[in-house]
Amino acid sequence: MQITDVRVRKIAKEGKMKAIVSITLDNEFVVHDIKVIEGDKGMFIAMPSKRAADGEHRDIAHPINSAAREHIQNVILESYEKALAQPEE
Repeated sequence: MQITDVRVRKIAKEGKMKAIVSITLDNEFVVHDIKVIEGDKGMFIAMPSKRAADGEHRDIAHPINSAAREHIQNVILESYEKALAQPEE
């Protein structure tokens, strides 16, 4: 699986959520609404989710294993850092 495109939308307002990201996999499949969040232990990603009837949030799409999650997170956070370095349009 190759991440062939990453689109970062930075969030201007204060808060823990820093960006919303879309990734394209193998130029064939897109996952929207991945959140970049600043936590107590550093930056991490949260996969797209929806609120269930019991109030819990459940992932809509997510990696099946920790290696895939780590790969996706590393690519997204690297792209986020590059987006921070670019001037605002």
